Amino acid sequence: MINQLASSVILFDKDGFGNADSSLRHQLASDYFRSLEELGQFPQTILFCADGVKLTVTGSPCLPELQKLLDAEVRIMSCQTSLAHYGLTDQLAIGDLGSMAQLIEAQTAAARLITL
Repeated sequence: MINQLASSVILFDKDGFGNADSSLRHQLASDYFRSLEELGQFPQTILFCADGVKLTVTGSPCLPELQKLLDAEVRIMSCQTSLAHYGLTDQLAIGDLGSMAQLIEAQTAAARLITL
């Protein structure tokens, strides 16, 4: 299968996927990340900002799936302003800490931005 997402950036700005309760949002996000890996559909970068940064910190149920994507050379970046706002900077468990300028650079380098 051709990797259709290779030049795409995916932006998570919520603590999970969708607008359900937190348990379902986390399950859907984990399933989404796992499916990307299983289908070989690797985006260029996955960005996390606002509540989305909570998916990249210690205790997140999505860490195993995100680690597989990182191992497949998907760049994972969390907004430093959002992490600082929630007091989570020291708890970043996966990926890079990114400034707003770095998030914008990742977005502008992409052929397509997908917000979930």
